Amino acid sequence: MRRHIFPLLIASLICLGSEAQAAPRFKAVAFDYFVIFNPNSVVPEVEKAYPGKGVEFTKAWRAKQFEYGFLRSLTGRHEDFFKVTEDALVYTAEAMQLPLPLDVRDRLLNAYLSLQPWPDAVDGLRKLRAAGVRIITIANFSPRMLRANAEHAGIVDLFDELLSTEVNKTYKPDPRAYALGMERLGLKKDEVAFAAFGGWDAYGAKSFGYPTYWVNRFNLPAEKLGLAPDATSTDFAGLLRFVLGE
Repeated sequence: MRRHIFPLLIASLICLGSEAQAAPRFKAVAFDYFVIFNPNSVVPEVEKAYPGKGVEFTKAWRAKQFEYGFLRSLTGRHEDFFKVTEDALVYTAEAMQLPLPLDVRDRLLNAYLSLQPWPDAVDGLRKLRAAGVRIITIANFSPRMLRANAEHAGIVDLFDELLSTEVNKTYKPDPRAYALGMERLGLKKDEVAFAAFGGWDAYGAKSFGYPTYWVNRFNLPAEKLGLAPDATSTDFAGLLRFVLGE
């Protein structure tokens, strides 16, 4: 009998050791939404409105969105990020001397409610969930924008919470925005990995104290601010290795 038990005991210990090795490095990942959704999803709709100017307009519009967020943070004049997106749209059309009829404005704004996920994002989220990692967002997007995009992609169930900085009327990189993740998850900083899309967001999260991974989808140079993320890649696979310790 003992001869049969001993091999089983060894096998059980090996199995337990394998499970311990496979434990994720972090208990949760907090995502900027553009790590999951491609901001250039709006380009086709912009191109319909302004043929030949889709990419240029989209880049200028996105830059103005975040510039307005920064300016509103500094001046204490908070607005819902969907309103910020609309204001940035109106400015961009004026700056590029392009007409913006009401129907065009509505179509372009609605494009921000139906963004397309990056090809590797949904599968990556499922792998995190399967490993027992909790998933939230810490995004400047308004609750409406977060919910609409997740519903459109059919992935609401992959998130523990769609957390918007609207909760405390901040925008990243305000430290109070990043602090929301710890508060909602009930975890310590070092237990939460932050996944950034923008270099400025990676800087903000790292400055706050989160272990930070920069998913640099557009392969941009690092910000020259004297602080770097813990690791970076251009895809979700690198983030999975960082979080799961693969």
